[in-house]
Amino acid sequence: MFSPPTIRGEFAPIFRFLDDYDHHRSGRSSSIRAFQPRFDVHENDGGYELHGELPGIRQSDINIEFSDPQTIVISGRSERSFESGTPPAGLIEEGREQPQPSEKSPGQDKEGNAEKKSQPKYWISERSVGEFHRSFSFPTRVDQDAVKASLKDGILSIVVPKAGAARARKITIS
Repeated sequence: MFSPPTIRGEFAPIFRFLDDYDHHRSGRSSSIRAFQPRFDVHENDGGYELHGELPGIRQSDINIEFSDPQTIVISGRSERSFESGTPPAGLIEEGREQPQPSEKSPGQDKEGNAEKKSQPKYWISERSVGEFHRSFSFPTRVDQDAVKASLKDGILSIVVPKAGAARARKITIS
């Protein structure tokens, strides 16, 4: 399907500006990691379609709401579970491991060391984990009550229909 580059170019700066502003405004210095999932947004005659990459995220961990009549906010959380091995530390991503304090006394036997060596060691942790938050503002009125969302194969698809034109309504005086 062909879409004129002017429409894509027209909305991209607005979305980027809103994301940058929101990221700056919520820039808390916390230990919680954050990431920004990638989205494709396109307009058709009936409304807008958003398709975002959220691999491995459960439907129950995603929130979709309207912050105002024309702005949709998609937020959530992605967690990684570790069944065995050492969870990646902050510096392991850069190829260095942080030294861990030893809880063993020098006189312990080698069985404890053998158990430690049998667990896998993470050298790289590249998957997106933590919290995410994206907001998209639409240039026209949208029908919030008719929005539909689905999550399939790690792709969140949201269809946001345009609202019909406001009709003039005659008010009778009683």
